[in-house]
Amino acid sequence: METKNNIDPIEQYVIDAVRERRELLKISQAELARQLNYSEGFIGNIENPKYRAKYNLKHLNMIAKILKCSPRDFLPVEPI
Repeated sequence: METKNNIDPIEQYVIDAVRERRELLKISQAELARQLNYSEGFIGNIENPKYRAKYNLKHLNMIAKILKCSPRDFLPVEPI
């Protein structure tokens, strides 16, 4: 079931998990985007519910390398 902003609960979970890890490591949205070789607004667009941008598996793998964790850390243990 999608929310009114067209983001499915699993997608929101992933976005929140990446944001939490990024903030824990004190990495800005712009810095993470630069390390991914995307525009500075890329992460901001994903984290802003007004936009429909989402992470894909390639993004999660690259982000996990940068944030020194497993891509699994961005997924729930149980289905949502």
